[in-house]
Amino acid sequence: MSKLNLTRRGVIKTGAVAGAGLALPTYLSAASHTGFTNAPGDSTVTLGFNVPQTGPYADEGADELRAYELAVEHLNGGGDGGMMNTFSSKVLEGNGILGRKVEYVTGDTQTKSDAARASAKSMIEKDGAIMITGGSSSGVAVAVQGLCQEAGVIFMAGLTHSNDTTGKDKKANGFRHFFNGYMSAAALAPVLQGLYGNDRKAYHLTADYTWGWTQQESIAAATEALGWETVNNVLTPLAATDFSSYIAPVLDSGADVLVLNHYGGNMVNSLTNAVQFGLRNKQVNGKNFEIVVPLFSRLMARGAGENIKGIVGSTNWHWSLQDEGSKAFVKSFGTKYGFPPSQAAHTCYVQTMLYADAVARAGSFNPCAVVEALEGFEFDGMGNGPTLYRADDHQCFKDVLVVKGKENPTSEFDLLEVVEVTPASQVTYAPDHPMFAGGQLGSCNPGA
Repeated sequence: MSKLNLTRRGVIKTGAVAGAGLALPTYLSAASHTGFTNAPGDSTVTLGFNVPQTGPYADEGADELRAYELAVEHLNGGGDGGMMNTFSSKVLEGNGILGRKVEYVTGDTQTKSDAARASAKSMIEKDGAIMITGGSSSGVAVAVQGLCQEAGVIFMAGLTHSNDTTGKDKKANGFRHFFNGYMSAAALAPVLQGLYGNDRKAYHLTADYTWGWTQQESIAAATEALGWETVNNVLTPLAATDFSSYIAPVLDSGADVLVLNHYGGNMVNSLTNAVQFGLRNKQVNGKNFEIVVPLFSRLMARGAGENIKGIVGSTNWHWSLQDEGSKAFVKSFGTKYGFPPSQAAHTCYVQTMLYADAVARAGSFNPCAVVEALEGFEFDGMGNGPTLYRADDHQCFKDVLVVKGKENPTSEFDLLEVVEVTPASQVTYAPDHPMFAGGQLGSCNPGA
């Protein structure tokens, strides 16, 4: 917390900080509601929800937007309050944030970094958004996080699983509740060893952007440590819809495992193509051929249909969890929308609540006060058990779920079963771990 030592004595330095240009330093009290980007008036505060409404991750984006709307409803005193009732922090009162009614604007990231930045920029400059959140692509998250650092607003990341988001591209104004590629690999490796043994040859297909690269690096390192051999890693375009030409070479590679480092519509299409090529019915090297999807969700399972049965992967959260926070959220979401929430919905709801809570605990919307309140914050009651927002890199550490596609689902929503809840201690790494090296967190930027 060294970046904000001055706030301990009731003042925050603004102006001469990262991204703030050449403004002369000024000082203001931690409780001040002026002197920073988009400081709200006395009656309302505006949040910016930037989600993929089109593109390969649009299904995730639709559920994110539902969750954001539910969070705003709860913050403003509507509905049953959801996770506000189970959250270990008790400062939110259902009267908005610090007595200001929460309003919001939305944008479409299109799952494209440039479009996402433009959308976020418009929400900040034209709509007065004081916090930006959302996204289902790590490329988008890294781009928008950088913009928010420059603009002097807080970025509460939605779905972003690349190690880089809280690794080399981390920023003081950015925070991630979602887990990452390293955590998926750390949770999956022991399960894969138990299911498929130590002597395996893996062929990877990898989405060609920051998430795919770091997910592949993580799962390859974890499986090679078991004794697996990585036969090949082939990069695929994010815009691809037919993966047949990438699947065909797997048949002659000598591999007996296909690892699909794909997400959203990419994973649905590549898994479908793999099944069409008969991979799930093959025997190679005297073993049944297996397919692994390191990261997937119920929404992806629904898209993949029968093909997801028995496929193992990891997920950040699942609606079947029986902790009080998860049950409260599932009830609220189900009442409003008629079906259970996805991990995307859960992450975005929680991030909105964590931002509101940080403002309330800080007694200020000033981004530097919010950073101070979130760094090192430990909480519970939001699903996944006790959780830490680590000060070193603004990454959350909590339990990770290993799941597989159900063989006999009872409904269109009952598609995954949790095979292991991996404790946070097993997926925690040092802040200077090589996979997260490079870049500096820097100092918070309050902007104006």
